[in-house]
Amino acid sequence: MTTEATIPTATGEVPVSALGRTLMHEHIFVISPEVQQNWPDYPEQWDEDAQIAEAVQRLTALKAEGFDTLVDLTVIGLGRYVPRVVRVAEQSDVNIVVATGAYVLSELPVYFHYRGPGTPAGGPDRLAEFFVRDITEGITGTGVRAALLKCVTDEAGLTKDVDRVLRSVAHAHRETGAPITTHTHSGLRRGLDQQKVFKEEGVDLTRVVIGHSGDTDDYGYLAELADEGSYLGMDRFGLNTVPFAKRVEIVAEMCRRGYAERMVLSHDTSCFSDMSDPVRRRELNPQWRWTHIPQDVVPALLESGVSQQDIDTMLVDNPRRIFTAQGGY
Repeated sequence: MTTEATIPTATGEVPVSALGRTLMHEHIFVISPEVQQNWPDYPEQWDEDAQIAEAVQRLTALKAEGFDTLVDLTVIGLGRYVPRVVRVAEQSDVNIVVATGAYVLSELPVYFHYRGPGTPAGGPDRLAEFFVRDITEGITGTGVRAALLKCVTDEAGLTKDVDRVLRSVAHAHRETGAPITTHTHSGLRRGLDQQKVFKEEGVDLTRVVIGHSGDTDDYGYLAELADEGSYLGMDRFGLNTVPFAKRVEIVAEMCRRGYAERMVLSHDTSCFSDMSDPVRRRELNPQWRWTHIPQDVVPALLESGVSQQDIDTMLVDNPRRIFTAQGGY
């Protein structure tokens, strides 16, 4: 008898088949703890209980639009604090999937500077150790297990520390089988750098989502990533660094080229983030919310000739496939 695959969430295991419509690249809260703890005028907008209530309200609106699961890719470097996410999840009907990994644009936190392979003091790779523990045992003090791994390659490229994080993520993936999802600078084609490192570490590229791929209309680049088997994260809908119509056009064109089975959709937004001024961010990106895809993007894709079947593939079938492929190798 075959046992159905399950996935850990902030409130327990759920069958992969029950994920339903899924946003694959989002955040609940993005916070800078050292700033928050040391400057009393840290964003006036932050009030813990109020922000939790706001997150629950937004998830309720998402559920009403027919979405069942949100993947929270807030990892170390973005202020991950899972007990806060659990408080939200316990009051919501949306599955919240959490991640492990590190958001490193150039240099790792000082803690890792003298620890691990290639550092002055040497020793074991604590990054991979922490990632594996989050996946297999649970995130400290919560009992919540991470379901996937997150890493970053941005404008700085493959610095020594960025390369180290990618390889640590690859090692943790090989040991646990948890899928990998990434942040990239698509204009600089950083997804190819990620695939190169992952290949060197023996990663099955069909178990990788190359994030922020929808930031470019370099169709040759996108096809090259997808032809290697990776999924493309078309995951910044509502962020006006690329106009709405262009984001829709990119996804529609990739569907016309036969790549619907290699794409997932999302927003990369949050309930609260101090990465930039919250008020100014709302002014610049008024549609950057979790309900933008069901309310605005899906109708625009249908108008552009994308079939409902392809939309279901990107929102339901592909996330399910990503989490169904389990087990280390």
